[in-house]
Amino acid sequence: MVNKIVRFLREFIIIFSVIAIIVGSVLISMGVLWYGFYDFVKDARILDFIYVLENWNAYLLIIGLIIFGFGVYYFYSFFIDRKFVLEELLTDKRSDFLKKHYELKNTVKKLPSKYQKMLKEKEQELKIK
Repeated sequence: MVNKIVRFLREFIIIFSVIAIIVGSVLISMGVLWYGFYDFVKDARILDFIYVLENWNAYLLIIGLIIFGFGVYYFYSFFIDRKFVLEELLTDKRSDFLKKHYELKNTVKKLPSKYQKMLKEKEQELKIK
């Protein structure tokens, strides 16, 4: 069961990281508006949902920072890992590929299944078991 959940999250990591960044940004902005612009929030009827939460905005600010941090981390790590895998799969030299093979296998485990298929094709092309 856990394996299925991890596989599902791995397939859609970029979508979930963008959603986490958006949700974190909204929560951060709610907290900042409450503590930074209290008089403006109190007078503006548009921002009633922030005013209703009152001091809970402190918790939302902290939660927003955590969610935003996780979103940015996974977004950044996805693109760094993707770039590494794509650069290494471009090589046509078997010896260069073998030097990075173990690292490639570990990196591909964190990426969607598309990249695992690309690695298997490259292994077959270079006749690596």
